[in-house]
Amino acid sequence: MTRRGPLGILLAHHREHEAHHVVMLMIVAGALSLIAAILVAGAAGYVAVASHIRHAHWYWFPFAIVGAVAAHIGYTFAYREVAHVGRGVRLGALRAGAIVAAGFGMFIPRGGFAVDIEALQDLGVPPDEARVRVLGLGSLEYAVLSVGACACAILLLVQHDDAQRAVLLSWTIGVPAGTALALLAVRYRHWICRGRLLKRILGPPLEAIAVVGQIVASPRRHGAAAFSGMAVYWAGEVFVLWVCLAAFERHTPSVEAVVVGYATGYALTRRTLPLAGAGAVEALLPFALTWVGYGLPAAVLAVFAYRVFNLWLPLGPAAAGLYALRRRPPPQPPEGELPGPGAEVGRDDRDALPAVRAARPRDGDR
Repeated sequence: MTRRGPLGILLAHHREHEAHHVVMLMIVAGALSLIAAILVAGAAGYVAVASHIRHAHWYWFPFAIVGAVAAHIGYTFAYREVAHVGRGVRLGALRAGAIVAAGFGMFIPRGGFAVDIEALQDLGVPPDEARVRVLGLGSLEYAVLSVGACACAILLLVQHDDAQRAVLLSWTIGVPAGTALALLAVRYRHWICRGRLLKRILGPPLEAIAVVGQIVASPRRHGAAAFSGMAVYWAGEVFVLWVCLAAFERHTPSVEAVVVGYATGYALTRRTLPLAGAGAVEALLPFALTWVGYGLPAAVLAVFAYRVFNLWLPLGPAAAGLYALRRRPPPQPPEGELPGPGAEVGRDDRDALPAVRAARPRDGDR
């Protein structure tokens, strides 16, 4: 059933969006991005921004397309492994690519993770498990990015870089401490989530971290592909931003500084934010780059160019992915049977541990 009205568009299933809904949401996202960029450019000084435009090195930008494409391919591989681990669904490359592409579109008002959850539910995954798997995908994102940011922050500290020490120390200390606390919380999650309210609030995030633990525990089956795919995704994203900074900076940017600035300004990724983070990223990321030593005029232009490759370039694949998901519903096997090895969607890992245990009430919780 198609929802109507503004609220209906916000809450609609991703396959219910009509063409005019997509266009309207694109206009809103574009307006938010443009307004944020203009305001930050005003803070940087329009004269200084114009000077950087005149002296820009435009030959860098074709390389950004390579990074953007690599990022999408890497995320697709990671998505397939998270969906598959622990008795999950086995996605074909085309369907996984369509889900990932649609989730990166700026016309998803509730963010790409809403597409991920709904897509898994369409494949027969129970709602609670679908939510935990998508949260696990987000946990995998932050795990890979935070480790890279921590390593780069340590290098910058050793090199006595111009980046603000508070930012560098927050990554250097925060990542190991946060990892230890997260592992401890997962280890005792059943004790922590004894109450019904705490189980509802803390249960899914802790189970999501446990899903990442299952990926780590099975490196040959899932771990290598999942972490490699996510590493390629972040490397592609950071490379695009690095290229855009190189176009407007007089000197070649420091990779370590770009990684830390990117991770600091992208506290919520474009897949978690509504409308792919339109407006929010343009407002926050330039200032994060100034914290690691870059001038605001160059930073605002670099982020604006980065969003062309990160937000606007994926529009074509996102629209195509959304169209494919609408026109090709998931194939359903006969009742009581599993799809064969060559099926586009199937279930296996029958010898693996279930990815979600919180959905099963224990005797003490009944």
